[in-house]
Amino acid sequence: MITLNSPLDMHLHLRDDDMLKIVAPLSSQDFAGAVVMPNLVPPVATIEDVKAYRDRIEKAIGNDDFEPFMTLFFKKEYDYNFLKEAKKYIKSIKLYPAGITTNSEGGVSQIDTDELKETLNAMSELQIPLCIHGESNGFVMDREKEFIPVYETLAKAFPNLKIIMEHITTKDSVDALKKYDNLYATITLHHLLITLDDVAGGLLQPHLFCKPIAKRPEDREALLNIALSGDKKVMFGSDSAPHPKSSKEAPGCAAGVFTAPIILPKLVELFDSHRKLDNLQAFISDNAREIYNLIPLKKDITLKKEEWEVPSDYDGVVPMFAGEKLEWRVI
Repeated sequence: MITLNSPLDMHLHLRDDDMLKIVAPLSSQDFAGAVVMPNLVPPVATIEDVKAYRDRIEKAIGNDDFEPFMTLFFKKEYDYNFLKEAKKYIKSIKLYPAGITTNSEGGVSQIDTDELKETLNAMSELQIPLCIHGESNGFVMDREKEFIPVYETLAKAFPNLKIIMEHITTKDSVDALKKYDNLYATITLHHLLITLDDVAGGLLQPHLFCKPIAKRPEDREALLNIALSGDKKVMFGSDSAPHPKSSKEAPGCAAGVFTAPIILPKLVELFDSHRKLDNLQAFISDNAREIYNLIPLKKDITLKKEEWEVPSDYDGVVPMFAGEKLEWRVI
């Protein structure tokens, strides 16, 4: 058996309405808290939006001990006074390049340090982390690599701003992460497990299609090495992104891998298989606490080595490893 102290998911999509009611309890039962992404339609872009969305999340999770760490959808119009008030209700602000991923049409069309200077300086002073979906609009396999100069420019221009490179997928991102003290990163479960070959090497696997897309074996190896090491600059962020089965198994397949129900069992299996279980606590919680200056709810989650079968779907939402048997389970 293994017990994890206050596991945290630092990048989670809970959606809204009926989908929220389906998926939120699958995270709140296993985690003490999660950074909740703001790319709803319309996006979570005001303090009132944040409060209302948090209320809906808390209603959906019932009595579970779970804290939603709220985020705002980045707008260059945010000024110091607005952000000072917003800080009471949020843990970070998420910047999306316009149109680059699900519901990001209202994002930033051009990341210009001069144009964003007022907002980013205010965030630096108020110690509000900036989370970024780091992709260009270039060729799909190169989008993350092409975005790295933007990270580097921001890191140098705003040295006191904590910048979170969200759901990194490449060796290039791992290398960039090490160059700047104020760059940090989240890494997903699925990017630790799959490559593009798993998505499209044979029959297309729509439930493994996501953005950023899975990359090459050497990229996965770089992610594994830094995650398994317990390195303090990386933390777990699932990017669990639910869509109805009808949106995944369809022309124009929606991007997103739904991992919430199987995260902890697969992470324990993965770290155990590499004889690195002692470093899982850092990856799943301790590093995030330090990066975000968090004191999470006290919540111990115990897993034991006991086989179970992943359901084929959760009210029409298909999880990763649907119908397969896993070695570890939460008890």
